[in-house]
Amino acid sequence: MLEELLIHKPDDPIEFMINHLKQNNDDAPRICVLGPPASGKTTVAMWLCKHFNAIRVSQETLLFKEVLMQTEEAKAYKERNQKIPNALWANLIQERLSNVDCIKQGWILEGFPENQEQAWILQSSGIFPRHVVMLYAPDTVLIERSGGKRLDPLTQEVFHTTFDWPSDPLVQERLVKPEDLSEQEVSKKLLEYHRNFPEIFHIYQKVLKSINADQPSVDVLSQVLAFVQTRHRSAAPFTPRILFFGPPGSGKSLQAELIAQKYDVVNICCGQLLKEAVADNTKLGELVKPYIDSGCPGRAQQETLFSWSPATSRGCGWEPRCVDPDLGVALHHPETPWEPGPLGKFMENSTETILRGKNLFVCMLDTQFG
Repeated sequence: MLEELLIHKPDDPIEFMINHLKQNNDDAPRICVLGPPASGKTTVAMWLCKHFNAIRVSQETLLFKEVLMQTEEAKAYKERNQKIPNALWANLIQERLSNVDCIKQGWILEGFPENQEQAWILQSSGIFPRHVVMLYAPDTVLIERSGGKRLDPLTQEVFHTTFDWPSDPLVQERLVKPEDLSEQEVSKKLLEYHRNFPEIFHIYQKVLKSINADQPSVDVLSQVLAFVQTRHRSAAPFTPRILFFGPPGSGKSLQAELIAQKYDVVNICCGQLLKEAVADNTKLGELVKPYIDSGCPGRAQQETLFSWSPATSRGCGWEPRCVDPDLGVALHHPETPWEPGPLGKFMENSTETILRGKNLFVCMLDTQFG
């Protein structure tokens, strides 16, 4: 949402955010599938559309399947065998991706952007993919593939006379050979692609993965799916908050000290806070003294921990060491949502398990005997 605010700079930010939350599906796929001719872009894009129930956007769909404001103008260039201007392509893409189905279901952009200018125009319009799949293969393989490429005009699926021939006789009968697939034409397109590739790679390098298309299609598709399902790490400011707890002798103090030094966070020792509160004869000290005298400091630690919140701990994160030996639970800040995370690692004399929340890490040190 912040990204959209910065791009569009609306006059009424509150209304813009409300509409964004009503319309946008932040989990919907936004994927570009790029690569040289005959690398399998259409096959990958159509498979991703079926898998995610997303909308496929390509040159063919923009020119022949959609009714957009500038479709006829683009078709006129095509009929005169003239190159369609980058700005016109970008306008067609922007108009199509702004439709409700693309916003709700997500989109797979096939073969766009083709060059640096298209990428910049799309970015200035607020269109930036979350994942860019860059297919590659040797030129000799691509030229050989292009000779056997066949297209189903009904479904727009791509087949090959050698590697992927359909079993349905009806499909076989209606397959056609795409235009402009002579070896000379393919070599010309490859030359243009290699000239534009470095600039596109530089623009999208943080969200791009190159995948070898010269392997079985099942392997290509599995690698593509594994990549597009990943989430990129946020560069937003992060204030860590860490809890260490465990039985006596498990190393809470040592681990907390090392973490505090390495990440420059405030090291809060609950036992030390209790002693200081009692020694200073504060109201809090009077409150916790009976717990300490009775040999049950767990409740006192809880009262002390959440009463101690100086400004320094808010700026660089805090790291209390605390355990309630009676209850056997970590003390959790009431305003911090957390849930168990998948990370668990065996250490040389201890088992470290991380319970992970937005900014909260709970470390349990469990001593191994024997």
